[in-house]
Amino acid sequence: MSKQKNWYALYVKPHKERSVYRSLLDQSVETFFPSIKVKPTDPRTAKVRPYFPGYIFVHVDLEETEINTFKWMPGVHRMISFGDTPAIVPAHFVDELRKHLAMIEEAGGLQPKQAFETGDTIKITGGLFEGYEAIFDVYLPGKERVQLLLMFLGSQPKRIKLDVDQVEKKLDDPKL
Repeated sequence: MSKQKNWYALYVKPHKERSVYRSLLDQSVETFFPSIKVKPTDPRTAKVRPYFPGYIFVHVDLEETEINTFKWMPGVHRMISFGDTPAIVPAHFVDELRKHLAMIEEAGGLQPKQAFETGDTIKITGGLFEGYEAIFDVYLPGKERVQLLLMFLGSQPKRIKLDVDQVEKKLDDPKL
């Protein structure tokens, strides 16, 4: 007697989502790898990134496909569980996530939060330097991080590196 198929989440090793996804497809396992097109600042970086880094969803009947199939798969840490019971991901969540990703793709994918140019005056909105102003220097390759020049106590400008979400363009910047 077979139960119905349910969605489950696999926790995978960092940067192994694509290889695990391909391996699951090769085994004919119904799989959902939520990913999104991005417009990176560095043309050499990935143009498609995981929407939930480290997670892939599988649609299986665990009476037919044993949990050990996933436990010993290269690149997989474990199936998300509560104690010894695998956690079922509601089908409506997967459906809504698919719709949400389709809407983002129709809108042209994710773009950098703000476009900064070298020399822009930046307000730091998070982290250790929150409230300070700095000068935008460069985007750091392959990451959503930026390098800024910060004047600190009248000394030469110091280079600092922050997440792009911790900075915003200063509103009274004459370049705006």
